[in-house]
Amino acid sequence: MEYFLQQVVNGLQLGFVYALIALGYTMVYGIIRLINFAHGDIFMIGAYLGYFGIVYFHLPFPIALAFAMLGCALCGIIIEKLAYRPLRRAPRIAALITAMGVSLFLEYFTSLKFIFGPDYLAYPRPFNVVTYQIGGISFSTIQIIVFSVAILLLVLLNYTIQHTKIGMAMRAVSHDKETASLMGINVDYVISLTFGIGSALAAAGGVLYGVAYPQINPFMGIMPGLKAFVAAVLGGIGSIPGAMLGAVIMGLVETMSSAFVSSTLRDAIAFSELIIVLLFKPTGILGKIG
Repeated sequence: MEYFLQQVVNGLQLGFVYALIALGYTMVYGIIRLINFAHGDIFMIGAYLGYFGIVYFHLPFPIALAFAMLGCALCGIIIEKLAYRPLRRAPRIAALITAMGVSLFLEYFTSLKFIFGPDYLAYPRPFNVVTYQIGGISFSTIQIIVFSVAILLLVLLNYTIQHTKIGMAMRAVSHDKETASLMGINVDYVISLTFGIGSALAAAGGVLYGVAYPQINPFMGIMPGLKAFVAAVLGGIGSIPGAMLGAVIMGLVETMSSAFVSSTLRDAIAFSELIIVLLFKPTGILGKIG
C-alpha cells in the first residue's frame, strides 16, 4: 500500500508539470482554435533559460523561474505575431503546418552550438534536496517545490481568467471574436497575451521538469509536449479544468504503468487511455459539444 501511495505522489508530480504545459495548448485552442505544436519547444526553451539563470547569472531559484517565464512569454508573443497572426484567416491546415514548422525550427535552431548546443546538460538544483518520511511515504524538497509552484500558478491563472478584466476579455474573445471586437476589445492584444501567458506556464513547467528530472537537451520538449497535448484533449480541449484533470490522469497512468506493468509500455498505455476516453466521450472528460 505504501508503495502504491508513493507512486501516486510521483504521478502527481509529473501530472502537475504536464498541467502547466497542457494549459497553454487549451488556452490557445480555446481562443483561436489552433493546436500550437511549438508549445513543447517553448517548454524546452524555458528549461534552458532557467538553467542559464541559475548557472551563469547565479540567480536565486525564484528569480531564475521568473526569468524563464518572462523570456518564454516574450518568445510566445513573437511567434504569434510572426507565424500565426498572418494566417489567422487562412485555412486551418495552413496554421497547423506552420505550427509544426515552428516546432522543428526551434528544435534544430536551438541545437546549434552557438545557441544551446546538441549535448545533454545536467540541470542544477540550487537548493538542498532533503527527503521527509510521512507514514512510510517519501516527500522530497523537489516534490514540495514542484507542487507549490504548480498549484500557485494554477490558482493565479484561474483567478486571472475568472476575476479580472483581461480574463473577461479572454473569455469573450474565446466565445466570439467578432462580437468582442465590436464591444471594444482589442482582439489581437488578447490573443498575443494568451500566447504569452501559456508560454510562461510552459516555461515554469520546463524549469520544474529540469529540477525534478535533471537532464535537458534541445529535443526534450517533444514527448512532454505531446503528452500534455494528449492530456488537454483527454480532459476536453479548450477547457482549463479539463486540461488540469487530463494532465493529472496522464501523470498517474504513466507512473503507475512504469511501477506495476512495464516501463517500456508506459507510453503506449498512457496514450491508449486517450483512445478509450474518446471512444465513449469524443469531447473529452470535461469538454462540451460546440
